[in-house]
Amino acid sequence: MSADSCLADPAAQTLAKPARAEPTRLFGAAAALFTVMLWAAGLVATRFGVTGTLSLWDVVFLRLALPALILLPVLLRHPPRRPSSAAEQPRYPLVLAVLVAGSGLPFLLTSSGGMVFAPAAHAGALMPGSMPLFAALLAVLLLGERFTPSRRLGILLMLLGAIAVGGWQILHDTGNTWRGDLMFVAAGAMWACYTIAMKKSGLGVWQAAAVVYVASFLAYAPVYLLLDSRLLVAPLFEVGVQVFQSVASGLLSMAAYGFAVRRLGAASAAAFGALTPALTALLAIPLLGEWPELATWAGIVAVSLGVALANGAVSGYARSNQQKG
Repeated sequence: MSADSCLADPAAQTLAKPARAEPTRLFGAAAALFTVMLWAAGLVATRFGVTGTLSLWDVVFLRLALPALILLPVLLRHPPRRPSSAAEQPRYPLVLAVLVAGSGLPFLLTSSGGMVFAPAAHAGALMPGSMPLFAALLAVLLLGERFTPSRRLGILLMLLGAIAVGGWQILHDTGNTWRGDLMFVAAGAMWACYTIAMKKSGLGVWQAAAVVYVASFLAYAPVYLLLDSRLLVAPLFEVGVQVFQSVASGLLSMAAYGFAVRRLGAASAAAFGALTPALTALLAIPLLGEWPELATWAGIVAVSLGVALANGAVSGYARSNQQKG
């Protein structure tokens, strides 16, 4: 059948559409999977950085420096502007402050600091698991949102998974792992605040990223110069890993995730985040030699299922099947 006959025949057009749609969704799924792999690799790289020659302060500096330099032109060309509403103007500086704190310097110090005490698998489970929990709480309190039954179940599973990962350590570990676990949960709460501030700010994704990275670097660089740095004595490979991850898990993952959202929709793309805990744990085994305990694996499974349900993976799959039917 020729291309002209496909255009003329409605039945042929109907049959031809899925053939074009499937590659689009396939590319979107590949981008979402690539994003999750970058997130997991970023967590493992941070753990590698803070447990090697570099200090926590060096790792945070390297994670901020290059993205801030890359995004500075974006901020100069598109600076944030106060909202036109007179009622919103007095609160706008606070919104920007929460934006920077929730995903910038305070977040990096908290999440990376947790890596000093706890393994990467705990970060991979507790941060993605606690972020939706706090985001859901804030959405109810501030935005008046209501939960579907599947989202309630997802939140319950994430809570149980977090308890399995972190609570087990508090009860049975005499070391400092629990300190890192609490820092991961705190980082999840900070990121949840960022998501709310992002909605309130009215900024685009890249514009917000520019505000976060540039403001964080400008605040941190003068303080970092006063700290005991190991940057000049660290192996080049360790420094290179952090520099690469600053772009890969920060900027590149942002671009890949945006592509996935355009191809799959927000809910379907977000559901891929359920793979982050398991991928982080699996990457940490060969790269860091960290084998999760049985309780940690149970928590990872619970958190992964919870994230998928909370992000609408089941409802999205059902809608997709109905449309195909």
